[in-house]
Amino acid sequence: MLSPLVAQAWWHDDWSYRKELILNTAPDGADLPANLDNFPVLVRLHTGNFGYFLDMQPDGSDIRFVAADDKTPLKFHIESFDPVNEMAMIWVQLPLLSANANTETVWMYYGNSNAASGDDAAATYDVNQTLVLHFDGAGDQQRDSTAYGNNPTLFTAEAVAGALIGGGAHFNGEQSIQLPDLPTLRALPDSGWTFSTWLKPDAEQADAVLMQRTGDTGSLTLGIDGQAAWLQLATADGQSLESARNTLIPPGSWHHLAVVTTANRISLFLDGVETAYLEAPVPLLSGSINIGSGIDSVHGGYVGELDEVEVSNVARSADWLQALVRSQGPGSRLIVYGEDGQQESEGGGHSYFGVILQSVTLDGWVVIVMLAIMAAISWVVMVNKTIVVKRTQSDNQDFLNAFQRLGAGNEEALDREESADDDESRESPLLLALSGRHEHYESSTLYRIYHAGVQEMHNREVKSVGAAAAYRLSPQAVDAIRATMDATLVRENQKLNSQMVLLTIAISGGPFLGLLGTVVGVMITFAAIAASGDVNVNAIAPGIAAALVATVAGLAVAIPALFGYNWLGSKVKEISADMQVFVDEFITKIAEKYGDHLQD
Repeated sequence: MLSPLVAQAWWHDDWSYRKELILNTAPDGADLPANLDNFPVLVRLHTGNFGYFLDMQPDGSDIRFVAADDKTPLKFHIESFDPVNEMAMIWVQLPLLSANANTETVWMYYGNSNAASGDDAAATYDVNQTLVLHFDGAGDQQRDSTAYGNNPTLFTAEAVAGALIGGGAHFNGEQSIQLPDLPTLRALPDSGWTFSTWLKPDAEQADAVLMQRTGDTGSLTLGIDGQAAWLQLATADGQSLESARNTLIPPGSWHHLAVVTTANRISLFLDGVETAYLEAPVPLLSGSINIGSGIDSVHGGYVGELDEVEVSNVARSADWLQALVRSQGPGSRLIVYGEDGQQESEGGGHSYFGVILQSVTLDGWVVIVMLAIMAAISWVVMVNKTIVVKRTQSDNQDFLNAFQRLGAGNEEALDREESADDDESRESPLLLALSGRHEHYESSTLYRIYHAGVQEMHNREVKSVGAAAAYRLSPQAVDAIRATMDATLVRENQKLNSQMVLLTIAISGGPFLGLLGTVVGVMITFAAIAASGDVNVNAIAPGIAAALVATVAGLAVAIPALFGYNWLGSKVKEISADMQVFVDEFITKIAEKYGDHLQD
């Protein structure tokens, strides 16, 4: 668990750490059927799979991605980076995404306080990607992330923070986004054209337009009626074709929808699978692109959310669209988030235990700090009480040996008058146990009971008159002496048991406090996973392991306190029993000594 995870090679000495990202395109992963060139992959970092946000620059400027050869830098850009909530969305272009493989590795380097930003959004996409809207801007300040700069000319939708991938846009049926009529956005029959987006309808749609573009040569409309998506192609000569309405999109969940045009076919893809199509000569499609509503009054507007609106000036393959779905969607299994490593020159890498601790959230650290304070208090109490109990037992045994050697009639011989120093030292049993001279049983509870009894006896006894003068005690006086000794016994027991309640609090409260930290940590982990959309065991495991640290801390507080409490409790009971026996013996000897006088 504590063994370091050390990198075997290193790209650049200025970067202290790196994380392994394994691309799994095999059937047990993303299950990609074909190789893809220059494919943009989404890297989701969150508390469930990455715990080293504090080792990065606050804006992630020191992040770099390097290919498996540990030499070739990869183009990337950061869509969002939130070190406070420990969440980041980063797009990385892979020169080649191999099909049916699970050994290809990409390295993410970080930990360089002097690094400048390595973002290059324009180079993250291939030349055929002419529009990407991440919705990562504020309000209507949304920008195209590609090199073409095809920014919206109109944006009336509501920008939302928690969409499928970072930010998104919400439409209320009247809002829309308009994209300009530029050459790079036009659909040429020879090369084809692709429009795609992630959508989550709020409810069944009332014959709503999701995307529409209208030009001099014809128009293309993508709409949703109820739960069924459909395509409509209208040409300049007045002909109109509509696809089958068998593409069902359930409301309240995210799905990927794409339109692909070629010279003689328009296809509709849902979650990477072709579900409807139109077969007809496809004209040049130009004109502005309206998203969320159309320019006509025949159809209504879309009600729901959109994320990742993309346009390509080529017809993307079904394999490409499937890769988009399987790398970006909920439950994506394309990336396996592996180990974090550190340069060997810096003394080894992060251990498994270090990975877990780095994944602990702020609320988890609050609980752990509270448990650490409880643990420190319980250990101080246990050490304190152990010293006092040991010293008390030793002085009790010395006093008891001396008392048993006294002859009949000399029961008061061991008593002495107390000084002011004795009163002050008795206020701190630990200080007395550590620094007392113990020449006269300073830490002995038996002596203090004995002293109280002797003093009370002197106050109660009456000297008889005559040649054979002697002290005598009445039965009531003997009872008073016993009461005084019993009262002293109770007070000594209270001193011995003082602070023991702190151990019971640690025993009972520690595990519950740790469980609270674990439950909150699990809640935060699942919330982060839900927000990032990365649902797989590699995303969940680190966060759950980190959340369980709080429970481990709670048990680490409670278990030693439980052992210490039981051991100290047994010793206190032994001392208490000795005190009770001594009271009985002393009172018996006093009564026996003055028995004849009492009979007279």
